[in-house]
Amino acid sequence: MKLLVINPNISDDVTALIESEALRSAAPKTELVVRTAGHGVEYIETRFEALIAAGAVAEIIAEYTGRVDSSAVDCPPIDCVVVAAFGDPGMPALKELADVPVIGITEAALCAAALQGHRFSIIAISDRIRPWYLDCVERFGLGGRLASIRSINESLNAIGSVQQDFRETLLALSRQAVTEDGADVVILAGAPLAGLARELQGQIPVPVVDGISAGIRMAEAVVGLQSGPHRAGAFAPPPMKARRGLSENLDAALASGQTAPAASTN
Repeated sequence: MKLLVINPNISDDVTALIESEALRSAAPKTELVVRTAGHGVEYIETRFEALIAAGAVAEIIAEYTGRVDSSAVDCPPIDCVVVAAFGDPGMPALKELADVPVIGITEAALCAAALQGHRFSIIAISDRIRPWYLDCVERFGLGGRLASIRSINESLNAIGSVQQDFRETLLALSRQAVTEDGADVVILAGAPLAGLARELQGQIPVPVVDGISAGIRMAEAVVGLQSGPHRAGAFAPPPMKARRGLSENLDAALASGQTAPAASTN
């Protein structure tokens, strides 16, 4: 299978971390296409920044699903999309755009955590990011199982070096989540922490979930289920209507999936 893995922020350093962990996590025959957002911010901390990132992610998805020229060499057909930023910018709306599954690393990490324990804690890279993460957990209906969100409360030197700069802090926060908050599982949140769970294995006394690893493995599982695309229900393609000012790819992606407007019952 072929997975399109998208970094919704503009940091190439973070994309490199995502790609390294994705390659370690993927099955031998899984092919990865890893892309970085074409516009946006260095790293996403707020709901508004997530809104900007969602548009950038949609543009990349549209390149591969839309379909202006589906035979293009640089945009080969894909089997699934992985949105590789914790908080899943653009989700669940992005599920309406493509005929293939679109998996966010937050929903993947939460599912993995829920399968391994009753209560989980999220370890985040900044205090500012916590309200958005809490919104995400509640949207998935798992607010009652959230033990805590603990975060770094210092300024970051560089987004690509968070693991190196704050390794001991992140380890201490993870242990506090277990001993003080009652977490059965710890989620290391965000692409800047990709791969850290492997390095901390055995140093935290509960299962530790890496969002990128969870996203890749869950994507492979969902593709393997061959459940089929959304044709009706909450995630059906948007209905046909006038459009203006969209990129060629995004316009084509919308056009290819649209259905006629529902007949009026009045």
